[in-house]
Amino acid sequence: MSWAIDDRVGAWVPHGRFVVEGVGSGPLQGLRFAAKDVFDVAGHPTGAGNPTWLATHGPARQHARVVERVLAAGATLLGKVVTDELAFSLHGDNVHYGTPVNSAAPDSVAGGSSSGSAAAVAARLVDFALATDTGGSTRVPASYCGLWGLRTTQGLVSTRGLVPLAPGFDTATWLALDAATFARVGEVLLPESRLAPRQLIVLDDACALADPAFSAPLRAVVRELSAVWRLVPRHEHASAGSSLESWRSVYATLAPWQSWRAHGAWIEREQPRFGAAIEARWQGARAISAARADEASRAAAAISARVRELIGSDGIAVLPSAASVAPRRDADASAVDAVRLRTMAITCIAGLAGLPQVSIPLVAAAPDAPLPVGVSLLGPPGSDRALITIATAVREALS
Repeated sequence: MSWAIDDRVGAWVPHGRFVVEGVGSGPLQGLRFAAKDVFDVAGHPTGAGNPTWLATHGPARQHARVVERVLAAGATLLGKVVTDELAFSLHGDNVHYGTPVNSAAPDSVAGGSSSGSAAAVAARLVDFALATDTGGSTRVPASYCGLWGLRTTQGLVSTRGLVPLAPGFDTATWLALDAATFARVGEVLLPESRLAPRQLIVLDDACALADPAFSAPLRAVVRELSAVWRLVPRHEHASAGSSLESWRSVYATLAPWQSWRAHGAWIEREQPRFGAAIEARWQGARAISAARADEASRAAAAISARVRELIGSDGIAVLPSAASVAPRRDADASAVDAVRLRTMAITCIAGLAGLPQVSIPLVAAAPDAPLPVGVSLLGPPGSDRALITIATAVREALS
């Protein structure tokens, strides 16, 4: 079969225009996918969003494990798409490769760091795209672009052959426009799981951080879950006696410390040019001491225990996938950073707890036209496939 790469939204990186045919007649036969340029593809270089990384790393010797699995299931790879530099952002712009277009909101960003993955799927140029989520890099683009996205249970899906950002938080993920395709990929990448929810928890402190546009979609999801499962919603503050801002601070210490351990030597040796915001983050990461990281690690363990106890083995929590609709492409840097901090205070909950979180694509009223927003379900560890099934049922009911 002849496959053409259509890039009307600026999603592909220059070195990523190639095709790898799927193998055999598996469950993903006939589907096209793209891979975020942090996944290794045998015979091709991985650029990780930075030209210096591209120049200092040769072609991959083997496929990343996730690439290998979806190819073996019959899907065909249509090359590599843009990532924010070393995946160290949530905004979705790249000083070297540009800002991919969000087809669902063309005046706004697609979100990062899986910006190219989200843009390619939203424009229907591929059926799904491989992505990653460390601090929100799948959940946030999913929310901004009206897509299905999942942060997988920590360690459940192999990250072999993936350029790391923060190894203790990195997860391999994917994005899709429709629920059926999203679930098909999940059946290939995820083990079976069961979840019959007996608790429905609304995380009020996370909801309070989101813009008013999320209010009606959040209420609708809670209403449907309550009706289908005959559950009485229980309102909780995830952070209990603390605050989500303090939780974000724990994540913002521990994850960058891990990032500097992963890439600091390369950065000091090669002196790559980064965009201003990402350069500042690397300088901050460099300055984090082992003592601060140890303190943050202890705090992270306590946070994880708190969230896992709250969810238990039979709970589902509802929360926004991001703090705002997609920021405009021309938004000033201070506004972008303010949104990023609020969003990370939401996304750090699943990250610190290592739990699965699926983002359901919904729409919110806006002055000019409806805009995409994501409402998320957070579940027990390993419940990923069951969570997708429940989320799909909720979305169908709302339709």
